[in-house]
Amino acid sequence: MGLKIIVCIKQVPKAQELRIDPKTNTLKRAGVESVINPPDRNALEMALRLVERHGGKTVVVSMGPPFFDASLHEAIGMGIDEGFLLTDRALGGSDTVPTAYALSKTVEKVGDYDLILCGEETTDSSTGHVGPGMAGHLRIPQITYVSKVGLKDGWVEATRTLEYGLETRRGRTPALLTVNFGCNTPREPTLLGKIRAKRGGVIKIWNAADVGADYSKIGLRNSPTVVSKMETVVLPERKGIILDNGQRDAVSKLLGMLADEGVLRVG
Repeated sequence: MGLKIIVCIKQVPKAQELRIDPKTNTLKRAGVESVINPPDRNALEMALRLVERHGGKTVVVSMGPPFFDASLHEAIGMGIDEGFLLTDRALGGSDTVPTAYALSKTVEKVGDYDLILCGEETTDSSTGHVGPGMAGHLRIPQITYVSKVGLKDGWVEATRTLEYGLETRRGRTPALLTVNFGCNTPREPTLLGKIRAKRGGVIKIWNAADVGADYSKIGLRNSPTVVSKMETVVLPERKGIILDNGQRDAVSKLLGMLADEGVLRVG
């Protein structure tokens, strides 16, 4: 029968389009141009390559407002077989704790799987909590920061990319892996894939009740993280200076300028 791989993705605002609601201290999503979270695209590509090698089926799961279906359509266009969007007003403002819980309930609703793949973190919060949180709810092994993966006889072997080098871990399937940003080159959606997504029937929409989520565990009210303060960082104006009075004099003057700015000490 081959593998069944579930990929969890998130639609995030483009970095240049980030906006904060000053009343709720949460991200504004409506009316803001957004994309698939970049590490999640690497997870999609890893899933597609594994199924190309071993056979099977790929499923994409996301949670968010109804317009998040744009990311599911893009994933289907890349070659993913089926998609599920969990959307419910009660989920609004969820931090990583209710998000991991709600996504784990969605995965349980999707059914049997061999692997769950998530991006290592999202560009709009960069916590890296959701994947491990899901593994905890589902009571399955997890391997984080994965750059390479192999499967054989019910075992997964993954190479982790760490600050000090590489590490290999093995575990039984089903398992959850978080995938390193940049570990592969994600493919672009194909014309046939876009047509398939456009025709419909490959993406299902569920609410929290559909997946059996407890409403007392989701949403902003049930999120333990509280944003107490937001500050806007104003970047200093960049300066452009050309030093053209000879190499030695230019270097000496540059060192003096850097010392005056407190960047380094000279002497």
